[in-house]
Amino acid sequence: MADQLVYWPGFPGRAEPIRLALEEAAAEYDDTPGGMDELMKYVTPEFVDPNGNTPPFAPPILKVGNHLLYQTTNILLFLGPKLGLIPDDELGLYQVNELALTAWDLSDEAHNTHHPIGVGLYYEDQKDAAAENAKQFRESRIPKFFGFFNRVLEQNKASNSDYLVGSSLTYADLVLWQVIDGLKFAFPKATERELGKLELLKAFYDRVKERPRIKEYLGSKRRQKYSNGLFRHYEELDQ
Repeated sequence: MADQLVYWPGFPGRAEPIRLALEEAAAEYDDTPGGMDELMKYVTPEFVDPNGNTPPFAPPILKVGNHLLYQTTNILLFLGPKLGLIPDDELGLYQVNELALTAWDLSDEAHNTHHPIGVGLYYEDQKDAAAENAKQFRESRIPKFFGFFNRVLEQNKASNSDYLVGSSLTYADLVLWQVIDGLKFAFPKATERELGKLELLKAFYDRVKERPRIKEYLGSKRRQKYSNGLFRHYEELDQ
């Protein structure tokens, strides 16, 4: 049975690293075939899973047979060994996961720039706070995270600095690539400025984008466009 991914229709969002992993591995999967109706079935307080699974808090959700998993990096921790996107040794799995978690922290910080006071408030209700938050994000957080991952690449002699862990691509690489790509949409000026300082990280981003299956996916209709989702672009926040 093919895995079924469930996420908000029309947004790449938090499901995108999972899609990248499935696409890179040429895995068969269905992407939210039931649309919004199916998604809402799982996230309503009334949902009780007939198979005894823990109810998901929020999408993305992965259905594997009668099992349900949620949380982006948790789903990737499950899929990584099955898709061949981890090193051979057990410790390598956890090194991959810690880097994926760290990269995903950056995506959460990017999302919080446009609603720093409260996630239930519109951006227009907190623009002054968002401007200050975005300034700190551009000047401090992006450089700190990017600099860290550039060091990780530099120190990974097993791949000649091509990948984060081991000698081949892992799901941590795909998470990091997706975060950088999302930032290039949300904060294009700040992101390009920092990438321009970090040769290894910039080369890493370009290299992953050109992998045959990733390149095909990015050019297909399966790759959804950024809009008002996890990564949002407000020109005034990227000054």
